[in-house]
Amino acid sequence: MSRTVTIEPVTRIEGHARITLQLGGGGEVEDARFHLTQFRGFEKFCEGRPYREMPALTARTCGICPVSHIIASNKACDHLLSVSIPPTGEKLRRIMNLAQMVQSHALSFFHLSSPDLLLGWDSDPVSRNIFGVMRQYPDLAKDGIRLRQIGQSIIETLGGKKIHPTWVVPGGVADPLTPEKREAMLRQLPEGLEIARRTYDFFKTLVPKFKDEASHFGTLPTMFLSLVTPQGNLEHYDGLLRIKDAQGRIVEDMVPPEDYERIIGEAVEDFSYMKFPYYKPQGYPKGIYRVGPLARLNNAQSCGTPYADVALAEFHMLQESGPIASSFHYHYARLVEIIYALEMMERLLKDPAILDHRVRARARSNRDEGIGVSEAPRGTLIHHYRIDDDGLITWVNLVIATGHNNLAMNQAIRQVADAYVDGNQLQEGMLNRVEAVIRCFDPCLSCASHAFGQMPLRIELKDAAGQVVDTLSRG
Repeated sequence: MSRTVTIEPVTRIEGHARITLQLGGGGEVEDARFHLTQFRGFEKFCEGRPYREMPALTARTCGICPVSHIIASNKACDHLLSVSIPPTGEKLRRIMNLAQMVQSHALSFFHLSSPDLLLGWDSDPVSRNIFGVMRQYPDLAKDGIRLRQIGQSIIETLGGKKIHPTWVVPGGVADPLTPEKREAMLRQLPEGLEIARRTYDFFKTLVPKFKDEASHFGTLPTMFLSLVTPQGNLEHYDGLLRIKDAQGRIVEDMVPPEDYERIIGEAVEDFSYMKFPYYKPQGYPKGIYRVGPLARLNNAQSCGTPYADVALAEFHMLQESGPIASSFHYHYARLVEIIYALEMMERLLKDPAILDHRVRARARSNRDEGIGVSEAPRGTLIHHYRIDDDGLITWVNLVIATGHNNLAMNQAIRQVADAYVDGNQLQEGMLNRVEAVIRCFDPCLSCASHAFGQMPLRIELKDAAGQVVDTLSRG
């Protein structure tokens, strides 16, 4: 007799989700699905708002990565204004975006995933968390907390607060940088880089211990999507879209972000509130691709900073040829990007022009449609707005970084379940591995919940004794 195993909630991720495994009569896995269960409606309730409110409004999508939405939203607003922002304004935006990379990647690696890597997949779930890491690896835990603090501190120094800063505005940034603030940020970067390099060196010693997991954790023959510079190097703030296939061939290159609809389609399924983006020329669901740090490093020819370029070369040595396929190595890629972000922030802050007072271009709306694309920690983020003659939003499409990975996450949990789950003798460690492959992607589900009204809804009204007295169903 077939049965369903439900993992709910999926732990140590941002947001609310469950995983269902459909087991056959012999205990074998017949199907696996990742369900985003929280409902939100940002794309809909933004309609009717003035476009200048969009950065602050869409930042409220998430408390972990608000800067990412602020950057993409303001880039869409820049497009509406038809302006090129002053070079110093762009550099200051880049610094804030890189600080977001540092704090978010540190949260993912140290707080959410390191308990599996350091304490073991089969360890007691009561202690398999950041507090267990603090007890057994106190120095590493302190490093993780300090590294995230540095990223958050730089965001606060620039934007006035750590969460939902409104300093980035349409046309640039609200205020120029003062010498005092520049020095305050520069003082923190050497310590941050020391922590990042120390953690990276330590993690390299762990990688050989996880060969089995690396061979089963989402080793999918997918494409990879990210922004790159015109030279094909690592890019987070601006750039052009590149897609590589599983063999490393470039199938789309130097695509202007405004043309994203030519290559990216979006599908919906009735088991999740998250959309399913796909590569249009291959159709759905065949057009599966991944985004995020793994995709960015697979697509980049170089990082452009000293230590990060060495780390990138070592990253590419994980596989003899072609892109790095295993989703397990998202962890490795995050550490490389932290090193890059810290090095690049120091370079930008030491540029004498960073103190220039011309940081904002002012204009009224000159287009009725605007598209902003940047790289969030979890991958390529797209904000697409349409406005009326009064500058009010008439339509919004948000293609969220986590959403790009939706097809890949569903295939990854099936692969891990096939490799580790035995329905005849279920053990907690088996199911933790299924959860752990989702943590490799570091999904931000609050951001990704935007498919309006797709998932069946059932509401039960219960009396004081807990008995169902009425139900309301949709779908």
